[in-house]
Amino acid sequence: MDRCFQNFGREYNIDDLLEAVNEAIMDFDSKSSGVQMRTLRKDIAFMRSEAGHNAPIETFKGSSGTIYYRYLDKNFSINKSPLNDTEAQQLKKAISILQRFEGSPEFEWVNELGPLLNDKFGLKNNDQKVMSLETNIDYKGYEYITPIFNAIINKSVVTINYEPFNKPEYQITFHPYHLKQFNNRWFVFGYNEFNKMPQWNLALDRINGEIIKVKSKYIADTTDWTDFFDDIIGVSKDPNNKVEEVKLIFAKEQAPYIETKPLHWSQKTTYLEDGSLEIRIKVMLNYELEMRILSFGEKVKVIEPAILVTTILNRIKKQFENY
Repeated sequence: MDRCFQNFGREYNIDDLLEAVNEAIMDFDSKSSGVQMRTLRKDIAFMRSEAGHNAPIETFKGSSGTIYYRYLDKNFSINKSPLNDTEAQQLKKAISILQRFEGSPEFEWVNELGPLLNDKFGLKNNDQKVMSLETNIDYKGYEYITPIFNAIINKSVVTINYEPFNKPEYQITFHPYHLKQFNNRWFVFGYNEFNKMPQWNLALDRINGEIIKVKSKYIADTTDWTDFFDDIIGVSKDPNNKVEEVKLIFAKEQAPYIETKPLHWSQKTTYLEDGSLEIRIKVMLNYELEMRILSFGEKVKVIEPAILVTTILNRIKKQFENY
């Protein structure tokens, strides 16, 4: 329709428009039955409306005496004004929602995109921010998200200077595969050339200096990262560990919280006679699981497996020695 209204070399009456539109539809989809006259008239009305494109579509009496349709402005095209008022309002709402994610460096791109779109399309957004993410804006590792993300997408090998807690810094040649956020920290998983481990993880806040791309052959990854995290809490996964059934009992006052916010997708619950809640989860034992349990303090008791009972008990004893 836009092309027809722009064509000052031909007079398109309503029947000509219907034929041209249906020919275009058939070229795109040979199985389509096209549109009816009623739909065509509604589309013309929409293009003319403020909710549409404010298109200057006028009717003129043609040389044959019939009425034809054409833009009043020869240079007008809806392609030169791709957003109608309705679309502009929808975009404004989308920008408004994104800009309310205050406090998350992962959304810094919105801070750049929002003003550009507002200026380009005349959108004004003075809405008060009503949403904030729980995050540490001073987190050291945020600046490495983009270069690592690009290395994953471009299948690039990189060298990284890495300093573990309480250990000296070392350099690693790394094939990055997957970025994951946990507990307001970011981790990258990939192939460690030194120890030949294909699912090695590095905390981004322990990286020092620039991430440098090197000219080495990238080793492709076949890991299903959704399945990879299925049987753990957090990011620590020892390939030598097996999945254990962990049994915990939560105090009555803590029970509703644990039931509505499960520790793990495998969680199964049973209420006991005193109102406390017994849960069972099937996971590999790791550091993050231990920290999660300890975060509940006296409101949780570890029942099984025995090795986890001993580990938590020893941590509590060491903590007690601090006071």
